[in-house]
Amino acid sequence: MKKAFWFLCAAVLGLSAQQAAAKVSPEEASHLGKDLTPIGAEKAGSKDGVIPAWTGGIPRHGALSGEYPNQPTIDGDKPLFTITHDNYQKYANELTAGHKELLRRFADYKMVVYPTRRTVSFPDFIYKATFANAATCTLEGTDVLDNCKLGFPFPIPKTGAEIIWNHKLKWRGNAVQRYNNQFIVQPSGDYQHTKILEQVKFYYANTEHPVEMKAGQGEYLRYLSQTLSPPRLAGTFILVHDKIGTGDAGRQAWLYSPGLKRIRRAPTVQYDNPYEGTDGNQFYDQVDIFNGALDRYTWKIVGKKEMYLPYNSDKIAGNTIQYKDLIRPHHLNQDLPRYELHRYWIVEADLKPGMSHTFKRRVFYVDEDSWNIEAVDCYDNKDQLYKFQEGHLITASNIQAATTVPEVIYDFFSGRYFITAAFNEDKPYDLTVNWPDDYFTAAQVQKRTTR
Repeated sequence: MKKAFWFLCAAVLGLSAQQAAAKVSPEEASHLGKDLTPIGAEKAGSKDGVIPAWTGGIPRHGALSGEYPNQPTIDGDKPLFTITHDNYQKYANELTAGHKELLRRFADYKMVVYPTRRTVSFPDFIYKATFANAATCTLEGTDVLDNCKLGFPFPIPKTGAEIIWNHKLKWRGNAVQRYNNQFIVQPSGDYQHTKILEQVKFYYANTEHPVEMKAGQGEYLRYLSQTLSPPRLAGTFILVHDKIGTGDAGRQAWLYSPGLKRIRRAPTVQYDNPYEGTDGNQFYDQVDIFNGALDRYTWKIVGKKEMYLPYNSDKIAGNTIQYKDLIRPHHLNQDLPRYELHRYWIVEADLKPGMSHTFKRRVFYVDEDSWNIEAVDCYDNKDQLYKFQEGHLITASNIQAATTVPEVIYDFFSGRYFITAAFNEDKPYDLTVNWPDDYFTAAQVQKRTTR
């Protein structure tokens, strides 16, 4: 099966992520909703027909709470074929470095491939706002946006950093509460389980009072997590205010430790500092695959490529699967994930001279239909493949959005892997929640801990 690799024109690839990105021309913007989808993906299918044309995705349906991932017509699909330890070289051009390493290492690792379904859709107000952003939104350097409102900021991206901002500012509802179950899995299959309650209010992609990113000013989300178990970690709170920019101007964070019984500023809640309670298996900037400031890297668009990655992952994310079903020695239970062939933007992030990070280089695979980062190859300072991140994409038809659950981080040095964002045995996302702004303040968190 012949696959195409699209490289962008030399003018685009030559653009530095450090210069202010120009707005797209009216002629370029006119392609949105025509040969491009309203958020910038190629509407046409692949030449060989394996990837179908986008015809609008799945329309909105379902309640805003109590909904587990479930698309009966898709969930009933039969597999096309399986990529295995023995045949993966045949598909090597369509595989991430991380998947090739897993297939090489483990004789029982496999990727079960299903028919490609382009199910992602977004509300009309996101489409309209995205079209407006194409002509107005700009990015200076890597972290300062201007004249962006509500929709995807860069539907026709010119730099790698713009693609990452599309991921960070994607529509996910006005607010959400979810359970996040995390598992540190040893090579033997033994594991530690942590349960977290997460609450997020989105300010940028918000239907009621969207906050515009303007001249370096703009808060796009507030996040609060409470660790519920195990007992040694229970009662830990992490509070984050995310704005455009870097340092304190970009992220303000606080940590409440039950041992200290007070909340304090936590400037370490960013970059490659380990997330509390993960024993170093997840860095703060690996939450939601990638989040936080981009300033330590240069960001380059490599091109767009057809890849086999997790898609329409209702089975592995839904309530018919128990947590023990997910876990196997060395890797996930690979009977559960669904892989499809889709087109992905490939973005390479290289550590700037003089900057510090555990990862010298990262290669991101970003879904063209949803702007979700679905996988990341992470290399250490000796250019060795150190970790691999994989997100299992689902469509949330109740709000017309897409996200990745669960997410997995494989550590090729220790042999451990880390599962996060699983909620199979808990209540599903609640998108009916609504909190006042002062709910997400250090003072209010301190009050909650002393009740």
